[in-house]
Amino acid sequence: MSGIQALITAVLQGLTELFPVSSLGHAVILPRLLRWNFSENDPSFLPFLVVLHLGTAAALLLYFWRDWAQIIGAFFGLGGARERRERWRLLWLIIVATIPAVIVGAGLEKFLRHLFGSPELAAGFLMLNGVILFAAERLRRRNAGTGNATGMSWQTALIIGLWQCLALIPGISRSGATMVGGLLGGLKHQEAARFSFLIATPIILGAAVLEVPHFFHHQAESGGFGPLVWLAGVVAGVTAYASTAFLMRYFGRHDFEALDPFAYYCVAAGAIALALFVWVL
Repeated sequence: MSGIQALITAVLQGLTELFPVSSLGHAVILPRLLRWNFSENDPSFLPFLVVLHLGTAAALLLYFWRDWAQIIGAFFGLGGARERRERWRLLWLIIVATIPAVIVGAGLEKFLRHLFGSPELAAGFLMLNGVILFAAERLRRRNAGTGNATGMSWQTALIIGLWQCLALIPGISRSGATMVGGLLGGLKHQEAARFSFLIATPIILGAAVLEVPHFFHHQAESGGFGPLVWLAGVVAGVTAYASTAFLMRYFGRHDFEALDPFAYYCVAAGAIALALFVWVL
C-alpha cells in the first residue's frame, strides 16, 4: 500500500465509520474501483486497520469524554444519587446494546470474512442500506421520537444491539443501523446518534484489541511500523472527530427526514459501483 493509498484509506475510515454509509462497504468497494494493487490478505493490512480503528475510538472517547467521565465518576460514587442512577442506567444500556454484536460477530466471524472479498456484494448491500435508512424515516413519522437514551428500556437497547449486528455485513452501516433502531424505538435523531456513537466505542475498541496480538506479531517481524502508519492513525482520528462533531450538530438541527441524504447517497453509490463492476471493471 502506497502512502497516498494509506492516507485515503485513513480519511475514508474516519468519515464512513460514523456517517451512516458503511465503512466496511467502502473499504471493500473503493480499492476495486480505483484498481489498487494491494491485497487485503497482506499480513500488514490487518495491523494497519487496527491503528486506524484505535484512532477512531480515541476520537469518540475525546468527543464524549464528559459522558464517560460521568459514568466512571458514578462508579466511584461521585455526584448526586439521581445522577449516579442515570449514569449507571446508561452504562447498563450500553452493555445490553453491545452484547448481540459480540455474540454474533464471534459466532459468524469466519463466514462473514468471505463477504469482505466481494465488492459486488458490498455494493448491493450498500444500496440496501440506503433503502433501510429511507424506510426508517417514513416509519418513524408514525411515532415521532421525543425520548432520550437514558430513559429508554433495556428491551429497546437490545433491539438497537440486534440492529447493530447487520453492520457485520459489508455495505450495511453500523451507525446507520443503530440509529434506525433508536429512531424506531422513540429517540430523536440527535439522541439516536449519541447512543450510536457511545456504543461504537466499546465495539471499535474491542475489535481492535482482538487484533492486538497480530499487531505486535507483525511489528516484531517487520521491526516496527513506519511513521506513515501512525500518521494514518492520527488522520483517521482527526477525521472521525470532525465527523462526529458535524453529525451531532447536523442531527441536532434536523429532526425530520435527516437520514434521507445518506440514503440517496448509498443507493446511488451502490448502483454506480455495481454497474461499473458488471460492465466496466
